Amino acid sequence: MHSGLSRRLGRSAAAPEGALLGTDQVTDWLAERRRAHRFQVDRIPFAGLDGWTSAPDTGNLTHRSGRFFSVEGVDVTVAGGPVPHWQQPIIRQPEVGILGILAKEFDGVLHFLMQAKMEPGNRNLLQLSPTVQATRSNYTKVHNGTAVRYLEHFTGRGRGRVLADVLQSEHGSWFLRKANRNVLVETDEEVPVHDDFRWLTLGQIGRLLRLDNLVNMDSRTVLAGLPALSAEHSLARALHTDAELLSWITVQRARHEVRVEALPLAEVADWHRTPTTIERTDGRYFRVVAVAVEAGNREVTGWTQPLIEPTGRGVTAFLTRRFDGVRHLLVHARVEAGLLDVLELAPTVQCVPENYAHLAPAHRPPYLDEILTAGPGRILYEAVHSEEGGRFLNAESRYLVVEADPGAPPEPPEGYLWITPGQLGTLAQHARYVNVQARTLLACLNSGSVRNC
Repeated sequence: MHSGLSRRLGRSAAAPEGALLGTDQVTDWLAERRRAHRFQVDRIPFAGLDGWTSAPDTGNLTHRSGRFFSVEGVDVTVAGGPVPHWQQPIIRQPEVGILGILAKEFDGVLHFLMQAKMEPGNRNLLQLSPTVQATRSNYTKVHNGTAVRYLEHFTGRGRGRVLADVLQSEHGSWFLRKANRNVLVETDEEVPVHDDFRWLTLGQIGRLLRLDNLVNMDSRTVLAGLPALSAEHSLARALHTDAELLSWITVQRARHEVRVEALPLAEVADWHRTPTTIERTDGRYFRVVAVAVEAGNREVTGWTQPLIEPTGRGVTAFLTRRFDGVRHLLVHARVEAGLLDVLELAPTVQCVPENYAHLAPAHRPPYLDEILTAGPGRILYEAVHSEEGGRFLNAESRYLVVEADPGAPPEPPEGYLWITPGQLGTLAQHARYVNVQARTLLACLNSGSVRNC
C-alpha cells in the first residue's frame, strides 16, 4: 500500500496545477471569500468578555460552559536547563479536536479539499485550512452553532480510506498537554463543494506554502503526516539508524527532569494584570489579551475570547547539510513546559530573537546567529507563517531551511542530532515525537516547497 500511495502522492506533489482550480486563481478566490463575508476582530477589555469569567478564587479565565479552554497558571522547573525555573500563564484545553483533510482523485491525480477559514488571531484573518478544523466543543455544538461541514467523513465509519491518523501535540510553550487528531481520508464519493472550499493538488499547496501567511498551521501539521513520501526518503542512508535515533530520543527525555505544577493565574510571579492585558513586567515573551470577533462564515458568527499574543516575530529554521550525498536536518530535542513527554524534536532554531537580545552571544540559542546571517545563496526555503490563529493573536514566525556553514564541525552539541527528512517524516506518523514547528517545515519538504531537497 505504501509504495502505491507514495507514487500517487508523488504525482500530486509534481502537479503544479489542479484539475479544478488554477494555482494563480487561489489568491483571487481567497480574496473573493473575504469580500463575501464580514470579518472583524477588535481588542476589548477583559470586562467585555461575554460568557467568560475570571474565577474569584484563582483568577483563571474560564468559559461559563466549562468547555472550550481556560487560561491558567503553571509553575515550571527544568533541572539543569538554561532557565531552571519560571511561572507563566498557559492555555488548558483537554479536549481533542479534529484536523482533517479529505482527498479524492481527479484525472488520476490526488487532490485535497481545502477551506478558506477565518481565524481571529491571523493577521490577515482568512487562510487555507483543512477540510475540517474543529474542537470537540465546536463539532458537538456547545456554542449552539451550525454543523461543521464534511465532519461525517472523519467521524462516520466506512466513509473513506484512512491515509493517516495520529494524535499530535500543539505549541508546547503556550498549551498545556494539548493534542489534536491529524487525519487524512480519501473518498470515492461525490462531494458537493461549498463556496468556501476548493480541491487542490499537493503541488499546488507546495507552491502556496512559499507565500506568506496563506496556508494555516493546521493544514501544515496534517500534511506533515503524509506517510508514503517520507517512506520513500527513508531508503536513503542516514548517519544514524532508526534504532539509534529512537535510543537518542529516549536518552534525551530521561536526562531532563521537568516538573509542571498548576498555579492560580492570579499568583503567577513576574506577571501583572491590567484591564486589557496579562503580561510580564519586562514586556518579553507574550501577553494575554481579549477580543470580540465577527465572522460571517463560521459556525457561530460572533463571539468574544481570550488570546495569547507574542511580543515579537519568531524565527524557526532547520540547518541542513549532506553527508555522503544524503540530505540531513539538524534537529533539537527541545523541552517545553506543555508537552506530555518532556520534549519533542524541534527545528534547529525556534525562538523570538528579541527575547534574547539582551544576552551575550554565548547565552543566545545555538545556531541563531548562523541562521540570521545566512546569505541568500544558503537559504533553500523562506516564508512567514501564522501559528494557530484560533488561540494566538498575530503569532507569526519566519520559517527557513538553510544550508549549514560548510566550515562548521559536523558534530553538533548535546541535544542536537543530524537525521534525514525521511526519518523525521517517519517519526511524524507517530504521536509526540515531532513538534508542531518542525511539522510545518516537514510539510514544506513533503509538498516540494524547499528547493534542492
